[in-house]
Amino acid sequence: MSGGRRILILGAGGWGTALALVLNEAGHRVSLWGHDPQYTRFMAAARGNPKYLPKAEIPGEIEIITSLDPAPEGLEAIFSAIPSQYLRSALQPLRAQLPGSVAIISCSKGIERGTLLFPSEILRQELQASRVAVLSGPSHAEEVARRLPTALVAASSPLEDAGFAQRLFAATRVRVYTSTDHRGVELGGAVKNIIAIAAGISDGLGFGDNSRSALITRGAAEITRLGLALGARRETFSGLSGIGDLITTCTSEHSRNRRVGFRLGRGEKLPDILSSTPMIAEGVETTRSVQQLARRLGVEMPITQEVHSVLYEGKPPEQAVEALLARSTKEEEIIR
Repeated sequence: MSGGRRILILGAGGWGTALALVLNEAGHRVSLWGHDPQYTRFMAAARGNPKYLPKAEIPGEIEIITSLDPAPEGLEAIFSAIPSQYLRSALQPLRAQLPGSVAIISCSKGIERGTLLFPSEILRQELQASRVAVLSGPSHAEEVARRLPTALVAASSPLEDAGFAQRLFAATRVRVYTSTDHRGVELGGAVKNIIAIAAGISDGLGFGDNSRSALITRGAAEITRLGLALGARRETFSGLSGIGDLITTCTSEHSRNRRVGFRLGRGEKLPDILSSTPMIAEGVETTRSVQQLARRLGVEMPITQEVHSVLYEGKPPEQAVEALLARSTKEEEIIR
């Protein structure tokens, strides 16, 4: 292990733990930090994470820590896997301990409530970070932890920081591609969760494959429209962080956001759904942020609007579907 990099992972949820397992396998020296001292100490003793990643065994080489005072010596990279809505509050007490000069890889998928900032922007603000890359793509923690083949994309401008992140995964079953379109990669990872809620609602209502495929396809068009308005490249949304992540999140049993939608479609209430699981479905809050962002930019996002109506305005899911079907007919728009 002595030849590996010194890496800190912020966030001991499912994704943070899966990243720790992969990067440890790559030969790096990994520290995993959790915000909840009591649970993090339990993880360190049990060498597992039953709440967020059941059945995963955490090797003894991975250091599980509750404090960053001091930060790991010789730190070369920080992976941030803290959920978007908690990212700023988690970072603020840590900013004095964390060096902003090391490479920081943002792995959160969402948009902050109120500010409408992306996780990479929050990291730059709070840590005064100069080297930030975004890592995204179809990557359920449950499968990554089982060493199932996975492909991701790391994005930064300039490309150098994404290339550094890519090399950290060498010799693992996670293949990382690079891109300079950090905005497009980050947006795709955030908005696909909203479409996954819509797909879950469709499945919960008992609609079939046709309905789900239509939502995925038109959802991809919504994401691309918003991305272009934000200066992203259209081809990004045909890649891993676009259609790749969208398909996985809308169809997989592992998808938290799809599960939320499914239970809504079955008639359950959102507060009951959210209170029944420790898992965080980023799409619930991201829906509010994306709707505000779309209105600000004048971007049409009908699926997002209807998901917002179900989540926050009490609209019955059946009526949301009817509203989408009742929209005026038009020529199919293919975002090229």
